[in-house]
Parts: sequence; structure tokens; C-alpha cells
Amino acid sequence: MAGLGSLAGAPCRPGARAAAPCGRRGGARQLRAGAVKREPGAAVAAAPAPATLAALDAGAALRLLGSGADGLGAAEARLRLARHGPNAVAAAPRRPPWLTFLAGFARPLPLLLLGLAGLDLATGAGFGALVIAAMVLLAAVLGFAQEYRADRAADGLRALVRTTVQVRRPGPSGPDDAGAVVETALEDLVPGDVLQLAAGDPIPAEVRFIEAIDLFVDQAALTGESLPVRKHAQACAASAPTGGGFADAANLGFMGSHVTSGSARALVFATGAGTGFGRLAAALAETRERSDFDRGIARVIALLLRIMLVMAPLVLVLNWAGKGDPYGALLFATAVAVGLAPEMLPVIVTANLARGALALATRQVIVKRLAAVQTLGAIDVLCTDKTGTLTQDRVVLERHVDIHGRPSERVVDYAYLNSYHQTGLRNLLDTAVLRYAHVHARLRPDLGWRKIGEAPFDFERRRMSVVLEDPDGTRVLVCKGASEEIARVCSAAEDGDGRIAFDAGHAGALGAVAQGLNEEGLRVIAIAIRTLAAGEEAGGGAALERGLVLLGYIAFFDPPRESAAPAIAALARHGVAVKVLSGDNAAVCAHVCRMVGIDPGTVVDGARVDAEDDAGLARLAAASTVFARLAPAQKTRVIRCLQQAGRVVGFLGDGVNDGPALKAADVGISVDTGADVARASADLILLQKSLVAVDDGVLAGRRVFGNIVKYIRMSASSNFGNMLSVLGASVLLPFLPMAPVQVLLNNLLYDCAQTALVSDRVDPGFLARPRHWDVEALRRYVLCFGPISSLFDYATFALLWFGLGAGAAPALFQTGWFVESLLSQTLIVYVIRTGAGADAGNRPSAPLVATSLAACGIGLWLPWSPLAGPLGFVPLPPAYWWGLAPILAGYLLLTRAARSWLHRRAGLG
Repeated sequence: MAGLGSLAGAPCRPGARAAAPCGRRGGARQLRAGAVKREPGAAVAAAPAPATLAALDAGAALRLLGSGADGLGAAEARLRLARHGPNAVAAAPRRPPWLTFLAGFARPLPLLLLGLAGLDLATGAGFGALVIAAMVLLAAVLGFAQEYRADRAADGLRALVRTTVQVRRPGPSGPDDAGAVVETALEDLVPGDVLQLAAGDPIPAEVRFIEAIDLFVDQAALTGESLPVRKHAQACAASAPTGGGFADAANLGFMGSHVTSGSARALVFATGAGTGFGRLAAALAETRERSDFDRGIARVIALLLRIMLVMAPLVLVLNWAGKGDPYGALLFATAVAVGLAPEMLPVIVTANLARGALALATRQVIVKRLAAVQTLGAIDVLCTDKTGTLTQDRVVLERHVDIHGRPSERVVDYAYLNSYHQTGLRNLLDTAVLRYAHVHARLRPDLGWRKIGEAPFDFERRRMSVVLEDPDGTRVLVCKGASEEIARVCSAAEDGDGRIAFDAGHAGALGAVAQGLNEEGLRVIAIAIRTLAAGEEAGGGAALERGLVLLGYIAFFDPPRESAAPAIAALARHGVAVKVLSGDNAAVCAHVCRMVGIDPGTVVDGARVDAEDDAGLARLAAASTVFARLAPAQKTRVIRCLQQAGRVVGFLGDGVNDGPALKAADVGISVDTGADVARASADLILLQKSLVAVDDGVLAGRRVFGNIVKYIRMSASSNFGNMLSVLGASVLLPFLPMAPVQVLLNNLLYDCAQTALVSDRVDPGFLARPRHWDVEALRRYVLCFGPISSLFDYATFALLWFGLGAGAAPALFQTGWFVESLLSQTLIVYVIRTGAGADAGNRPSAPLVATSLAACGIGLWLPWSPLAGPLGFVPLPPAYWWGLAPILAGYLLLTRAARSWLHRRAGLG
């Protein structure tokens, strides 16, 4: 018995050339009919189109592939392997670890910093060169270590994939000699091989089934269908491919699917790159496009480098011309360049991303690519599949109704008796019926009922029946099947008030109930009965299926996850729109979406996607929420249209057909139980498929981005202000305003204090919506706060020159500005680390406070320390501190006011 799944409908009906009904005997006759004599190495035609093979009977299919009932001989298989190549799909080339590590340095910022270190070394500033090189090395090690661990975890998942298959080989007398089944490496399969498949086996290539016994195949990874579909070995006309993707023929199997029940022999007709799976993998092996994070950080670095490349040469020229010391001017300009360069940016970025990855790991999320942590926080659209994400990926009996659609215990009682007593293979739908424990307790089918006959399912009838004897000795036939097939053998229907005649008109009206259930996304099975007359032969099988009484329908559904609706609502609150991209049918998708709080609106199918040009699809993608019956290329096209409209797109999928979409999205998310190609394409892997984890990841990504932005804003503003001060001092002063080693030390202490920003808290308002790189906003920030910083530097210059007479004491001037510069830019962090009005509700983290105090303490200690002489420092007089206090207070107050104005007027987060 095929089980309930097959009764709900089949993709195609047998064609005229079908030789025999499904079953072991029919299949065997087909196999023997297809046996042919051939010489090893005989010419083999190119791989035929799936539709061509689907329309042929098994024997003709074998002859077309030059194969026989028991497959190919070992010698022929070796020749074909040499001709066709291994059954392997393309994969992105894997670089050795050492080369991956070195590639981390081959980016503009690390190369620039290493160049500055080399210049420092050449000019005798070995300490500065060592500091810069250490920063670059630390960032590279952190990034490499995290991504290497993630790749190792993904490799461990890939190692679980089955690598051998059961292949038939003919006996020594040739193709007509009954052969044996041998274990063969999956990579060695060739067109013409005949596979032996059983429940649980993956389908390792594109195949034409030539014998099928109660065969059900799970194609969810390819089509998104939540239920296994029945397959058979008879010829049929292949329907049009689903949205341009995998064909729907019921006698074909495709790489990426697997057998859930039954057994089969299958003829391989395409392997490796010739399979749909292989074509997807080839596309995935191409170089990945840069993410939103990568593009954004590149623009920010370009801005900072442009500032440095303008300011450093200007400092060199002014000091050379004003002081006549080219060597000293070069040393000072180099130090200024290092101060302007965001040398700690790689460390800050990588440390923040690594911290975010660790936070996600506690939520059972493996981060394969560090930059994806921030990109996840930037997404404003999350595209997801349906099965297993919005739903529980299991089947439940959702409804049991009479012919008018009213709940009926009588319908479920007879459905339970049928499923309990049938002896064939039970699939997910049978199991769902048998979960109704209260029905078992009420009927006790194991005690009072006895089975005396059975008519197993076959593909022609698309129904099955059992004949039971109840405790009173009455014999009743209970039939279940596809509603249209049950209608053909019914003569009446059971109404609440009795029975009504069942003619063609009634059949149409009653069928509307089943149609309504289908439109709700339910899989519908009809239940009918007939009481056998006394003396009527009970073993008549299918011949007894006449004059039945339709009782009603049972309907099945893959229920939504309990966490889906709250997670979708949380994503909406955080500014992330959820769009469903599924291979399943429109009715099912729409119904599931409504149950989890998504308004499906007008569902767009694959045919509509193909009919639109890019501009039309961009408008459609922006306005629509649910896309159904999509092929892999169509999912990718929808995502790219959203990206071209300026959206940052995440995609959650776990099937073979999701691979290209995962790679096209700004951040691809898969699950550890997903297809191998999906895991390989993803940036993040969920150990539990749930939108809750995605929402957690969105917030984690925004925290990471918030702290990175803090560092960039503060560092760029402070450095720009310092350089404005340096330019003025270079013109006004007869000596350098700060010695080169002091510039480097000041920069080192400040940057070390800011490394603790990775632990800092982020304003709740910053987490409320997606955040993207905004170079123009950064420019406004720098142009606002840089001059404010410089203004109070000039106030310090005036204090030192006019108040303390430091014009005649360069060491006093340099020490005084060093201390003021370090204190002001370190303490100002506490003003500009939050948005307007968020100070009280967002306390700084303890590590940030500790590092800031340490940096300030070291700066205050150095003028009196044993290092003062070598560094060019001198003790500062008491008058300096009296003058410094109002300068710092004024700086803090003016910066706070400017922050409030800028955040409110310019919309900065």
C-alpha cells in the first residue's frame, strides 16, 4: 500500500505507452524488455532531455542510454567514466590556510599601514613601526582564526554526506544474465548505471525510475513541497518545469532529493555538471560579490585615507618651509600620517565582529564569514523559504469534516480504521491520522475489529480500501483516496439528515468543499464507505469499490512554528520586512503566511516572475510579500532586484535550490541539517531553524556596527581636529608642536583605550532600525567635531604660550599639548558615544571605563616618570592644571551641545 500521500494527487497520469501498472512484476517485465546486447565502449547519445525520458517506457529509456536491466558492465562503466567525468559538482576552489592568512594583508588599509611602518623604520622610528605592524598582525590573526574555525565546522558537516551508492552490475554472461548489487563511490556513477534505491537513500544523480515499489521521494530541497511525492516507473508526459526549474514528471528523480519510503531501480541519465544540482553548484563556485559591509567599510577607509593623503604632505611642506629641517619635517609628517591613518580600525572591526560571532554562538549560530555579523544587522529585507522556517516541517491532521465542511468525528473514525488496518507502507499522512489517540481509545480497532480484505493503492485508481468486520459482525469497506477518484465510485453522500443521491451535479457541489480546503493550503483526502451485503465476497479487492457513500474529508497541514509569528513581529519592530520565496504552491504559501501574521496580498508565481522585465520585477518585488513556485534562478533574480533598489537582503534557505539565492544575498543563512550546497553557500549556519535566532542575530549585528561606528566617528573627528591644530602650529610656532615619538605615543594610548569599545553598550534607539554605512554622515560628523576639538587645542596653545611662557620652552609646550590632547580625546568618548538624550539610559561598559582611566593615568604620569627624559617630557606647573580645567569643561559642554544639534537635525543614530 502506498500510504495516504499518494492519494492526494499525482503529478502526471500514465501515458499510452505504459507497459504495465506499478509493481514489482510489472517493473520486472519492463526491465527484461529493455535488455539489449551491446559492445563495451559503444557510442552513447548525449544526455537526453528529462521530458524525453519521462515519455518513454522503461525499456525504451534503457535502450536510449545503451544500458540493460542490470545496468552496465564494469568495463563499460570505466569507459563512460573516462568519457563523462566523475559525478561531482563544481566547488569553489579552496586556498591553503597560509595563503588565506596572507590574503588578509592584501587590502588597501593593511598595505598602507605596513607602508607607514616601513617608512617609520627607515627614518629610525622603530617603536612606531613595531606598534603599527603589531596592530595589523593582530587584526589579521583574529579574522583568520574565526573564519578558519567556521570553515572547519562546515567541513565537519559536509563529512556527514553519504558517499557510496548501490549499483547493479550484470552477470558474467552479459546483460541478460541476472547480476548483483555492488557498492560504488558516488563519484563513479555514469549515465546508463542502474541504481538500487531504498528508504533513506539520497538520489545521487538525475534518474529515470524503471521499477518502483510504493516509492515516495522528498523533493523539498528542490521544490519546497512540504510532503513527499509518489514516484512510479510508467511512461508519462512530463509537465512543464516548475518555474523553469526541475521537471515535475512522476517517473524522474533528481539529485538533491531522497527516498522516504518504498524501493526502486533507477536509470542514471545525467551526472555531475549535467545535473540541475551541478548547474547550481557551478554558479555557486563563482566569486562572491562584496557584501554591504565590505562596500561600506571600503568607502569609509577611502574617505579617511583621502584626508590623510592631503594633510600629511601639507604638514611636511609647511614644517620644511617654516623650520628649514627636511629630515625633522619628514619624521613629523610621517608621525602625523600614522596619527591620521585609522591603524586600529582593522583590530576594532575584527574584534567587534568576533565578539558578535561569539554572542551568536551562544544562540546556536555558526558564523562562517565574520563580516556577515554586521551585514545581518544591516538587512532591511529577510527573504525566507516556508517549509521548516515558518512551519514545523511535519504533517498534522488539521480537519475532519463532512460533505458540508462541518467537523465530523465519524469521518476521522473511519479514516483511523483504514490507516490502522492497512498493511502497506505508512507515510507522514498515515502517521498523522494515527496520532489521534482518543480515536483509538474510543474505537479499540485492535480488539473488536477484524480485517478480512484489502485493495492496495495503485496509480490507476489513486485510492485504497480495507474490508473490516465490526464487533457486531457487519462487514464494511472503508475507502480513502483523492477526492475526484473517490467521487467516481460513489453513488451517495452522507448528509446529517441521511443520505443524498450522488449524481454529477452533487459531485460538483460537494467537490467545492474539497476545493475550499485546498485553497486553504491543506492536502485533502476523501473518505467513503460501503456496507457489504450478506454473502458478498469480501476478497474482491478493487472490484468492491462501487456504490460507495461519501462521508467527508480529512485535510492535512504542515503547522506553523509557534515561534514564527512572534519572531516576524519582532523583525518588523526592528525594521526588517519578511518576504517568502518558496517552491511550494501559492495556496499553501498564502495560508501559512496568514497564520504567522504575514499578509500575503497577491501571491506572485514563477510564471509571473519570468514575464516581467527587470524594472517590472523590481516594482513587483518591492510591493509583494509572497512568491510561490519559484525556481532557483527566479529566487536569485528577485533578490538582485531588491538589492538594485537599495535594499540590504538576507536570505534563509536550506535546500539545493536555495544555493544561488544564498550566495546572491548580502547575507546567506542556512541550517546544519540543510543541503550540503546550501551550507557551503551560507555565511551563517543555524543549529536550529528558527526566525528567533535570525532576530537575535540582527540585534547582535547592530550592536557590532554601533561600536564600530563609534570608533570611526571618534577617531576620525579627533584625528582631523588634531591635524587642523598641527597645521596652525606648524605655521605659528618656531618648533614642532609635538615630537614625532610623542605623536605616536599619544595615538597609541588613545587607540588602546578605544579597543574596549567592543564591550560597550549601544543605544536602544540605534537598534530599532537597520543601519548602513553612511559616508556623508561621517563627513558631517568629522567636519562638525574636528574643528571643535581644534578650537580647544588652540586655547591650550594660548595658555601655554601666553600664560606659561612656553614659547621659550619647547619641551613644556609639547608636554602640555600632549596631556591636553590625550585627556580631551579620551574623555570626549563619554559624550559622543551615545545619541541625543541617551546618556542616562546607556552607561559605558566597565572595560571602557577601565581602559580610559588607564590611558589618562599613564598620560598624567609620564611627565614625572623615568621615561620623561627619553620621550621629551617635563613636569607641568600648577598653573597649567588651573587653566586646563576650564578648557576641558568648555570642550565637553560645547561637544555635547553640538552632538544634540547634529543628531536631531541630521538624523544620525
